[in-house]
Amino acid sequence: MDAPANLRPTGAREDPDHPGWLSYGEFPAGSFAAATGKLLFRPDGPGRGICRMQVEERHLNLGGSIHGGAVMSFIDMALFAGGRCAGMSEGHYVTLDLTTHFIARGRAGLPLEAHVELVRQTRSLAFLQGVVRQEGEPCYSFTGTLKRLRDRT
Repeated sequence: MDAPANLRPTGAREDPDHPGWLSYGEFPAGSFAAATGKLLFRPDGPGRGICRMQVEERHLNLGGSIHGGAVMSFIDMALFAGGRCAGMSEGHYVTLDLTTHFIARGRAGLPLEAHVELVRQTRSLAFLQGVVRQEGEPCYSFTGTLKRLRDRT
């Protein structure tokens, strides 16, 4: 399934290793985004997008669950890529708020999928919500607000 160009985040391309998914490719080594691993995403119908992260041992806390910081980093990235796939207007955004509810423990070796819904878009704000699932079961729910920055030129 090819994503329409108007729902494709800037810089995204079809991922050669995951048919039907978009990605930015590998993030630069040493960057904060690289800690999450390859981010996959695609539209999922009007107003919806899906983002996927492969959970590895490095994402776990000492108790063997996915570290909360890894979860929230993934969700924050999903707001942007998933929001764009859901129809969010193109532009440069920053996160205003992100609320996450930890419903169940996530495990290594299985992908997380963030199902993102664009609730409302104004000229400068995007309101999003969603659920992160692992093997179809909800693990985390979230709401977030992004602010589009105006070009200062």
